[in-house]
Amino acid sequence: MTDTPRSFPTGPAAIAGLVSAGAALAAAEVVGALMSRPTATPLQAVGAGVIDLVPLPLKQFAVDTFGTADKPVLLGGIAVLLACAAALIGIAATRGRVAAVAGTALFTAIGLTAALTRPDAGPLDALPTLVGAAAFATVLTLTTRIPSPAGEDAPGGFDRRRFVLLAGTAAAASAAAAAGARLVPAAAPGGLTPADVTLPVPGDRAAPLPDGVDLEIDGLAPHFTPNADFYRIDTALSVPRIDATAWSLRIHGRGVRDDLVLTYEDLLAHPDLQERDITLACVSNPVGGEYIGNARWIGVPLASLLAQAGVRSPADGGPADQLVSRSDDGMTIGTPVADVMDGRDAMLAVGMNGRPLPYEHGFPVRMVVPGLYGYVSACKWIVDIELTTFDAFDAYWVPRGWAARGPIKTQSRIDTPRDGADLRSGTTVVAGVAWAQHTGIDRVEVSIDDGPWTEAELAPEGTVDTWRQWVLEWDAAPGEHRITVRATDRDGRTQTSDQAPPAPDGATGHHSVTVAVA
Repeated sequence: MTDTPRSFPTGPAAIAGLVSAGAALAAAEVVGALMSRPTATPLQAVGAGVIDLVPLPLKQFAVDTFGTADKPVLLGGIAVLLACAAALIGIAATRGRVAAVAGTALFTAIGLTAALTRPDAGPLDALPTLVGAAAFATVLTLTTRIPSPAGEDAPGGFDRRRFVLLAGTAAAASAAAAAGARLVPAAAPGGLTPADVTLPVPGDRAAPLPDGVDLEIDGLAPHFTPNADFYRIDTALSVPRIDATAWSLRIHGRGVRDDLVLTYEDLLAHPDLQERDITLACVSNPVGGEYIGNARWIGVPLASLLAQAGVRSPADGGPADQLVSRSDDGMTIGTPVADVMDGRDAMLAVGMNGRPLPYEHGFPVRMVVPGLYGYVSACKWIVDIELTTFDAFDAYWVPRGWAARGPIKTQSRIDTPRDGADLRSGTTVVAGVAWAQHTGIDRVEVSIDDGPWTEAELAPEGTVDTWRQWVLEWDAAPGEHRITVRATDRDGRTQTSDQAPPAPDGATGHHSVTVAVA
């Protein structure tokens, strides 16, 4: 970057910075796509770093406020900050070289630090940031060295037409490159994809569902959540796209007699392949929230794989009490070994609702454990299982303020009517779902305007590991009314009315909605 005419206008200088930043991000995305490492690009690496560093209350605020759009909002916020900084660097570049070089160096250092400190980072992860920095410097130099129409640098030396041509060309090329980079994973993810897989029929099929398990009421969540509607809460800014033919899983650590390495084909051909209906819930789910879903999973029992490796439960004298699963993106999740080996249908899942796992939900393989919140059980894109102890290792979420163990709490939700609904007087259907995975729901009660509790009708139970629908017919009188629900599980525990936030081990309280009846 060389000195530029002092008469260079401030507006075009800021635009030059913005165009240069766009070129940098586009170049980095192209390199990341060609390397099949989109997580190494500066925007995603910095975003992942922000996710890791923000305090728990801020993280929960983002989930509560933006829901599953929290990641786009985060990336958008980073992009806005980057745009402001790039505009300032563009202005600085027209005043002197030192400030522009310093600004460029600072942002390059931030990008390199973010990329190289990820849990799964390698030396080549520096490449997208370095190429992006080179693109930034090149475009900034070209767009801020605009001579006068007479060919002189100064005075009066700003050729607006040439600037528009250069900046416009750079912006168009950057947009095309970025669009092309984003098509690379979709067009050529490599190897075996979900669309290529035909799941075998499990030898151990799910038990037939009883008639009426789905009440089929408008506004009520269906018994099975479609894959496209299933909640997704994780820290991955870019969904891993793993070639299933190259995937493998290693089971190792304390109490393992012989390390076990499994391929995708090993799991598909496993003689113990089973099919089970299991409801998953996120610990970030607020009372009445939607971060919960029920699916029919196909997978291999995790307990049998651990037994094959010689692992014993702590109850049987095994030395490991924590199973640490690692994701392809470096995420670690800690699960109690005792819960995995106590007879529940914990599995390494390969299928979801009759189809191979979608990329967004862990293809090729994820872990599913009934009765535990996802942050201690539902590792997606799993590539490694290590047997250790809770004293020896804290998984990702524990240092960030969440409890080491996360048994699901008994909860219930009103799906219809919605909060703020306008209703007509007369018979009104109140319905929702209740869950106490691996324990089962025995009773759901509804209160109107904090009055006496009235028992609702329960749909037949799918399994103790699935949520259960409920319904109550209410004779609604004119006025504003508050409807509240609570559930009691099979162990006789009635959910508490004490309000508590999701952190550190799951929200508590009764779900209520307020409606107006005309």
